[in-house]
Amino acid sequence: MNRKLTRNILEFAGITLSIFFLIPLVLVLINAAKSNNEITMTPLALPGNWINLFKNIATIWASPNVGYQKAFFSSVVVTFFSLAGITISSAMAAWVLVRTKSKISTFLFFMFVAAMVIPFQVVMFPLVRWFSILQSTFGIQLLRSYTGMIIAYMGFGCSLSIFMFHGFIKSIPIQIEEAAYIDGCGKFKTFFLIVLPILKPIYVTVLILNGIWIWNDFLLPMLILGKGTDVQTLPLAVSNFAGTFLKSWDLMMTAILMALIPIVIFFILGQKHIIKGMVEGSVK
Repeated sequence: MNRKLTRNILEFAGITLSIFFLIPLVLVLINAAKSNNEITMTPLALPGNWINLFKNIATIWASPNVGYQKAFFSSVVVTFFSLAGITISSAMAAWVLVRTKSKISTFLFFMFVAAMVIPFQVVMFPLVRWFSILQSTFGIQLLRSYTGMIIAYMGFGCSLSIFMFHGFIKSIPIQIEEAAYIDGCGKFKTFFLIVLPILKPIYVTVLILNGIWIWNDFLLPMLILGKGTDVQTLPLAVSNFAGTFLKSWDLMMTAILMALIPIVIFFILGQKHIIKGMVEGSVK
C-alpha cells in the first residue's frame, strides 16, 4: 500500500512539473497566432483566429528584411559542423585517454573535467580578443564567420563530451579491440569499424545535448558574429524583432516557435537513447 501511494505521489508530482514546463511553450504557441494588439491586451487568452499563425509564418519566411531563411541556413551549418567536430574528436580523444594508461593521460583527462566548471563569462572577452589577434596575424577569418563559430563551439563542447565518452568507453572490453588488432586492423580502422558502432547510445546522447545547446545559444553568436552581419543564427534573428522603441511580439513569438520545431523533432527522434547512453556505461 505504501509503495502504491508513493508511486501515485511521484506520478502526480511528475505530471504537475510537466505542466509547469509546458506552460511557456503553450504561451508561445497561442501568442504566435495573435496580432500585436491581442498579445498586449490578452496575452493568456486563446487566439481569435488560428489562421494568423500561418500568416505570420509566411511573413517571416518570405520577408527579405527579416533574413530568417539565411539565419536558418546559418544555424544548420554551424550546428551540423560543430556537432561533427565535437563528437568525432571527443570520441577519439576519450578512447585514447582510456586505453593509454599513464600519468599524462590521467592529467589530461582531469584537465578536461576541470574545464567543465569554468564559467563562460570568464573567458568570453579573452576569446573574442584572441580571435581578433589570430585573425590579424594569420589572416584567418574567425570573427563574423562560420569558421570562428565552429571552432568556438568545438572548444567549449569537447570537455563534457570527452567526459561522457570516457565513462562509456571504460565499459567496453578491451578484448574486442585486441581481436581486431590480431585480424590486421590498425588504430583508425579499429576505432571507426569496431569502437564507434558500440558508442551509438552515448554518441546520440552527446549529439542531442550539444545540438540543443548550439541551436538555442545566443551569447556566443552575439559575441563572435554580432548583429546586422551576413552570418546570423536563429536566436540573433529572433532578437531582431525586439527594437529599442518597438517590439513585434506577434512575429517574435512566431519566430521562436519556428526555431523550436526542428530541435524538438530532433529531441523526440533521439530521446530513447539519452537515458540509455547516460547510464549504460556505469551499469556494465
